Amino acid sequence: MAGDTKQRTARPAGRLSAELRGFQEVQRLAYECAETVAAQLRPGVTEREAARMQRDWLRERGVRDWFHLPFAWFGDRTAFTGFRVPLQFFPTNRRLEPGMPFILDMAPVHRGYAADVGYSGSLGLNPVQDRLMADLRPHRDLILEQVRERRSLREIYENVERLMTRQGYANRHRAYPFGVIAHKIDRVEQRRWSPTAFGFGTQSLKGLASDVLRGHRDGWSPLWSPYRFSDHVPQPGLWAVEPHLGFRGTGAKFEEILVVTDSRDPEESAYWLDDDLPHVRRWAEEKAG
Repeated sequence: MAGDTKQRTARPAGRLSAELRGFQEVQRLAYECAETVAAQLRPGVTEREAARMQRDWLRERGVRDWFHLPFAWFGDRTAFTGFRVPLQFFPTNRRLEPGMPFILDMAPVHRGYAADVGYSGSLGLNPVQDRLMADLRPHRDLILEQVRERRSLREIYENVERLMTRQGYANRHRAYPFGVIAHKIDRVEQRRWSPTAFGFGTQSLKGLASDVLRGHRDGWSPLWSPYRFSDHVPQPGLWAVEPHLGFRGTGAKFEEILVVTDSRDPEESAYWLDDDLPHVRRWAEEKAG
C-alpha cells in the first residue's frame, strides 16, 4: 500500500556498494548546495544570480562537469506557466520577491558520478507551496510501490498523473521535453576538459544518446514518459525521478535517485538511494509534529 511506513524505502548506507555510495555522495552534495543557496536568497536576487550561486558553490567543491548546469525558477515560473519552448527553462532576470516560491535544480557530476536534484522553497511563508510539498509525499510512495510491482513506466506515469488530478493539481513535468517524469543516469567518464552544450554536459549527453540507441534496439527507453516508447517495465539502473505539481501559478517538486535492480525480492528490486534528503526529513518532521 502506498505510504506504508513498514516498507523500507531506502537501503541503509552501510549496505550500499562503493558505486552507489559515489552516487549518494554527489546527490547529498547537490542537496547541500541547494539548502545553502536557498538560505542566502534575498529579495531582488534574479534567477540567473541564483543559478550562478549554485554553480560557484559546487565548483568550489570540485565539480567540473554537469549532466546539466543549474537552473532556478521563481514565482509562476515554478509551475512553468506559459512554457512552450526549451529556452524558457533557462534562468532569466526574474527577481525574487517576499513570499514568492522558487525551485533550484542542478545536476552535477563529481568524480565520475552524476546526480540530478530539485529543491522547492519560498522566500518567507507560502502556504500553497507548503501544501504542494506535503502532497508530494504519496507520489514518492506510489512510484516506489509500482516500480516494485514491475508495472510499466508508462502505466506508473499515468497513475502518478491520476493521483495529481485527484489532489486537484496539474502535472507540470508534462512541460519538460518529452513530458518526462524521470531519466536514467550513469557514470560519466572524467576528462580534463568537460564542455557543455545548450546547458548540458557533452559527456552526459553522449551517454544518454547511447542509452537511447541501445534501448531502442532492445525495446526500452532511458526516458520515463507518457508515450509508447516508455511502455516497458523499469530497466535496472539509476533513475532521477522528479514529480512536479502545479497549482494556480505555484509549482513544487523533488528530484532524487531511484535504484532499480533485477532482484526478485520486492524490497531489493527498487529503493530510493537515500532517505536523508531535505524533503524526506521535512515529511518526517511534519508527521512527528
